[in-house]
This record gives sequence, C-alpha cells and structure tokens, in this order.
Amino acid sequence: MTDDTSHLPPLPPGRIAAGAGDAGRRTDRFLADRLGTLSRSRVKALMEAGHVLRDGAVLRDPADPVRAGLCYEIRVPPAMPATPQAQAIPFTVLYEDSDLIVLDKPAGLVVHPAPGNEDGTLVNALLAHCGDSLTGIGGERRPGIVHRLDKDTSGVMVVAKTEAAHAALSEAFAARDIDRTYLALAWGMMAPSSGSFEGAIGRDKRDRKRMALVAHGGKQALTHYRTRQSFHGAVSLVECRLATGRTHQIRVHFAAHGHPLLGDPVYLRRIPAAARGLPEPARRAALDFPRQALHAARLGFTHPATGRPLLFETAPPDDFQTLIAKIA
Repeated sequence: MTDDTSHLPPLPPGRIAAGAGDAGRRTDRFLADRLGTLSRSRVKALMEAGHVLRDGAVLRDPADPVRAGLCYEIRVPPAMPATPQAQAIPFTVLYEDSDLIVLDKPAGLVVHPAPGNEDGTLVNALLAHCGDSLTGIGGERRPGIVHRLDKDTSGVMVVAKTEAAHAALSEAFAARDIDRTYLALAWGMMAPSSGSFEGAIGRDKRDRKRMALVAHGGKQALTHYRTRQSFHGAVSLVECRLATGRTHQIRVHFAAHGHPLLGDPVYLRRIPAAARGLPEPARRAALDFPRQALHAARLGFTHPATGRPLLFETAPPDDFQTLIAKIA
C-alpha cells in the first residue's frame, strides 16, 4: 500500500487513484489491496465480467499492469440470491428419470446464472421443471451441471438430479468416456476432408473473452472432424467428435486452422475470402447468420445408476436447417 495519493481529494467508494508506488502491479491485486473488502479472486471475476473501469474505459485483464496517475473504478453488482430462482422456461425433454434429465437446449439459452445473466437460464428452468425430484447436490437442491454448451450453441445436454449421478457423470466426462458429436457449418473447404485438430487451448492474452491455441499454460484439446457436405466450395457441413471438452474447443480449433464457423461473433472477425464463392442470396444468408452455426447432435453415455448405455440424437434447429437450405 502507498500513501503518495493522500494529498488528493477523496474519491467516491469504489474509485481508486493509482500512485507512483502502485505502477506495474497486477490490477486485480492492486484493487483488492486498496479496497480491503474483496478478495483478489473476486476482483478478478468482476474484471473479466466487465465491472472494472480505468479512466472510464472497461478493463478486463486482471494481470494488466497498473498505470500511475489513472483512476480505477470497480462497480460491484448487487448480490445474487444464494439459490437461483425457479422460472418456467420451455425446453425439450428427451429423457428423464429419478437420476438425470436429458434435454435439447435451444440456442440463446444460457446454461448457468452469471454476471449479466442472473436469471432466465437453463438452471432456472430446471429448478422449475424438476422441483422436488432434485434431491440435493453439495448441500443445495439444484441441478447438477456436468457439461455446458455455449449460449448460442444448441443441442443435447445431460444434467444430474442426484449427488451420486452428478459424481458418476462428472467422472465419465473427465475420463472422456462420453460419445459427443457436433454438427458445424464452417467457412471454406476442409483439406483433407476428414482429420483431426490438436492443440492446447487457453485464455487469449490479448482478449480475455476469447480462447486461443497457446504454447504454454493451456489444456490439451483434440477434435476429430469429417466433412458431410460442401457447398459451392465455400462452406462445409462438418461432423465433429470431441476427444476432450475445452471451452470453445470446436470454435477455436476451426478458426485457428482458417475455417471459422459461420456466424461466430467471437472468432469470425472479418468477411472470409471463401464467401466470394457463394452466390447471392446464399452469401448474404451465410454472412448474416446471427450465432455460431454449431449444434450438439449426439450424446452417448452409461447411465450412472443402471449401467445401461444411453444414446440421444437431435436434428439441428430450424434456423440452422434453413441456413443450409439457403446456402445449398
């Protein structure tokens, strides 16, 4: 802690002026020390969620070095209820028993409450749907989320309803004893038409909202792919099988190899050259698709209580199929 800013007028709560002695420190540590009421991990989470400003601009990188003479502001959102509230939100149930529920998640539905999405999530919907059939996980009556799909990715998910099912399914996912297949629309022609993408995935150091292939500090990821169909030499319908389950894995692997997914708001930063191969209005339909064209089409696993193999498959939603029709 430094006292070289003591001559300045006091700032409102949550606003901190950085002095010369603070320069170069990690911002999250600096803010946690100066505030004294939040842990560094809490400050880090708030930064990554966009709740910290530096001279009025959002600062998301917790490791960014402090700059002397600038004003930092942390805006702590109101505390969320300890338990998410049940909300009647429709979703398609594929299978349900006393141990688990398998569903077809629609695109646009966030899985778990988080800053910016405190309610209206799949967890809220499951609390309303399952009610008293949730026997408790970790001391709370809540659904056991063992894997997630991005907000705008549709498709099959399994959720545990009991502590034992949650533990067994989590172990199966960790051991990669799960059959997971996705369908994706990617820009360009895959060469070869089938193969594998491999590379460690970690947080992008230049943009904390993105993941990236990294040389150090990431987690190894492996994606197998097979081209099902190609359109005008510009777009490929690809089947992807996951050998690992990293954040944004398919989106990162395909973008890193020059084949970003159609509509991807994070990893598609410019109009791809392959778009020139599409005739109008197919080109416009592909460029205007409002979400990543990714669907979790297949999920297979062993039932944690009965030991019976289960397999579920769903077709892509209407917007995905309409896009294929327009491109074709």
